[in-house]
Amino acid sequence: MKTQPRLSFWQIWNMSFGFLGIQMGFALQNANVSRIFETLGASIENIPILWIAAPVTGLIVQPIIGHYSDKTWTRLGRRRPYFLGGAILASVALIFMPNSPVLWIAAGMLWIMDASINISMEPFRAFVGDNLPSEQRTKGFAMQSFFIGTGAVVASLLPYIFTNWFGIDNTAEEGVIPPSVKWAFYVGAAVFITTVLWTVFKSKEYTPEELASFGKTDETENGHKKQTGLHEPGIPSGKFMKSGLIWSFAGLIIAAMIYLLNLEKELYILGFGLLLYGILQVISGLFVTRNKSNGLTEILTDLRKMPDTMRQLAIVQFFSWLALFSMWIYTTSAITGHVYGTTDTTSVAYNDGADWVGVLFGVYNGAAALFAFLLPVLAKLTSRKMTHSISLIAGALGLCSIILIKDPNLLIIPFIGIGLAWASILSMPYAILTGSLPQTKMGVYMGIFNFFIVIPQILAATILGFLTVNVFGGNAIYALIFGGGSMMIAAITVFFVKDPDDKK
Repeated sequence: MKTQPRLSFWQIWNMSFGFLGIQMGFALQNANVSRIFETLGASIENIPILWIAAPVTGLIVQPIIGHYSDKTWTRLGRRRPYFLGGAILASVALIFMPNSPVLWIAAGMLWIMDASINISMEPFRAFVGDNLPSEQRTKGFAMQSFFIGTGAVVASLLPYIFTNWFGIDNTAEEGVIPPSVKWAFYVGAAVFITTVLWTVFKSKEYTPEELASFGKTDETENGHKKQTGLHEPGIPSGKFMKSGLIWSFAGLIIAAMIYLLNLEKELYILGFGLLLYGILQVISGLFVTRNKSNGLTEILTDLRKMPDTMRQLAIVQFFSWLALFSMWIYTTSAITGHVYGTTDTTSVAYNDGADWVGVLFGVYNGAAALFAFLLPVLAKLTSRKMTHSISLIAGALGLCSIILIKDPNLLIIPFIGIGLAWASILSMPYAILTGSLPQTKMGVYMGIFNFFIVIPQILAATILGFLTVNVFGGNAIYALIFGGGSMMIAAITVFFVKDPDDKK
């Protein structure tokens, strides 16, 4: 069996460079979509439900793309065709998004844009698992974190730069997106397609035969056997049917309770989501009964047989991303209301505050880019788990401390702590996870792992509006404290994860 070659710094740089553009698109979305929605007339309690498109899209798209990228081999390779196709679609969507004339079109464009970004993003995670030996994976994911942070800094600052350096207006008449935001999206589209093309043409992929020669088929490259469940036969149809009926019944019960108690309509998403998951399992059971296998049955089978490490990391990811989504949805409303004292989207104060939020997002992403180089060092001195826990604690304290600050400039301090958490969230869970995955299913398991990112986002989108209005009294700042508490729980649960590569 051959030893997989170590890659040089510049080879890792080239294979990660596309993330610069991907994250510019993602950061423009995170920093400006709530602003676009509010400008087009969305009320504060309805913003989370409008954001539901993003996590739902990821939930559907990523495992499908991962499943088929595992089975793909073309002249461009295995993962690179998906990078390129997603980049083309996302670049077009970025151009159209800020030109949305009404709210429902903006919500639809968010759906299209997020789907396209997901098509490009998901295979990049598996790309690292394919191309790097275990001892370089932390470095590989840290390099991705660097480009993610750098791209997000530039994207977050673009509206501010266009207004303060080039004199482009950051205000417009009611219902119209400011020109500075539009130009930011245009630049993001150009960088997105350019950087992904760089990775496509400047990097290579190993053929399936080469991966097999490295022993990256039925075992991980560290010699670890695939974890419990991965060698077992397929799931019996009876298990699919039983589980499907239970989930479907639970979904119907929740939907009925929401109707009878006259709760917020967005909560129906929880009930219908469970119902859909149950129906898909029943359909899979019917296929298995007829001895038919397809993408649906394979993905659901892989979901039920996920490695133990992946199950443990799922809990960490759930609480980490619940915190992040709280921040992305409500930072603009929280800071414009708590620090700038206004909710009037046409006022100079509101738009100055919204621009400053872009700067703060640039701060945490810039901090993440710098911390990305520190994380491998900390992981070597301690462990991946300890490094991740410390980083999450820094982020939790940062989110909770925002309520204590009234000076906009002092907000930079908590966002540096959030930057450390962001850098770690983007690298450490993936570095731990890849050591537990079989190479032939790297793509689909990376896609399934995304479930535990988007499920908390869906939960946030369904309950945060309700909590903000009915529990927090309309004060969005408390949604950030909610996020801080969630991130602290994530920091604690890290210690219950088993890292297959941990030699300590």
